Amino acid sequence: MEAVKDPDSRRDQTIERLIAQHQTSLLRLCYVQLQDQALAEDAVQETFLKAYKGFDSFRGDSSEKTWLTRIAVNTCRDFQRGGWFKHTDRRVTPDMLPVGTVQPDTEDLDLSLAVMKLPRKMREAILPYYYQDMSTEEIAETLGIAQSSVSNRLRRGREKLRKLLEGRDQDA
Repeated sequence: MEAVKDPDSRRDQTIERLIAQHQTSLLRLCYVQLQDQALAEDAVQETFLKAYKGFDSFRGDSSEKTWLTRIAVNTCRDFQRGGWFKHTDRRVTPDMLPVGTVQPDTEDLDLSLAVMKLPRKMREAILPYYYQDMSTEEIAETLGIAQSSVSNRLRRGREKLRKLLEGRDQDA
């Protein structure tokens, strides 16, 4: 007699694979957005919970990475709208950054801190483009904006980063 397969086993296996592949990059994305380690961890957990619940509605029109990133960005936005988030001190210091497998050098830390100082819209374009190797098309789909808007945000974000790193723009 053939064993009856659990219909949720495919979903479980896929979510486990997605967690293994994307957890670290999503944690970094959420951390930079929320500037709080515990909130970032909660946002990533919430992202995967939403992905699990919405797994059957994923049509495959975009990549899994794009789909998860969009969920994570929207989850971070939801957290930022909350009253608790508005009343917490989220000043970031280098020792508070999530630890990677390789210790960053001073230039990497300076760049990471400068990226965190960018306005939200610029940060939302810079992070997936440079840290997750997403194309402007994927970012546009993730954020629900035009590809030209992503390109403009990337251009303005690079200019702002250059000024921040050269010390000419202190009021980000």
